[in-house]
Amino acid sequence: MTTFDLTPPSDDARNAISRTLDDDSRRVMLAHGTEAPFCGAFLDNKRDGTYCCGFCGLPLFRSDAKFDSGTGWPSFFAPYDPTHIRYIRDSSHGMVRIEEVCARCGSHLGHVFPDGPPPTGERHCLNSVSLQFTPRGELLPDILGRGERVIAD
Repeated sequence: MTTFDLTPPSDDARNAISRTLDDDSRRVMLAHGTEAPFCGAFLDNKRDGTYCCGFCGLPLFRSDAKFDSGTGWPSFFAPYDPTHIRYIRDSSHGMVRIEEVCARCGSHLGHVFPDGPPPTGERHCLNSVSLQFTPRGELLPDILGRGERVIAD
């Protein structure tokens, strides 16, 4: 069970955060878009820390679960906490995929595929603009002001 509050942001908080996003972040996170491959800020990030939701700050993936999938997007084999991700059947673009969204705010993260490495066999293929990174030892973001001041591991 997660120690983080998964209550969605209020409409006022959602509107305030949305106004701070650039066009690309808004297109990907709020309109379920995709960034171009091999250009995301976190594709080649090798630092230790935690990847959080770019919209609400909920921790989503640890750096020790990141791997190079060769696909052009940051990829992870396991989430920070399974309750922090919600999965949605996506039949757009003439195929069936599993979309991943933040369980707290619902922003689009990417898709999960069953072709990842052990131990899970999962490849969580994410958009860098949907994420923010907190280096190990620093406080995770508290965008919603809920007092979730946890140190990134």
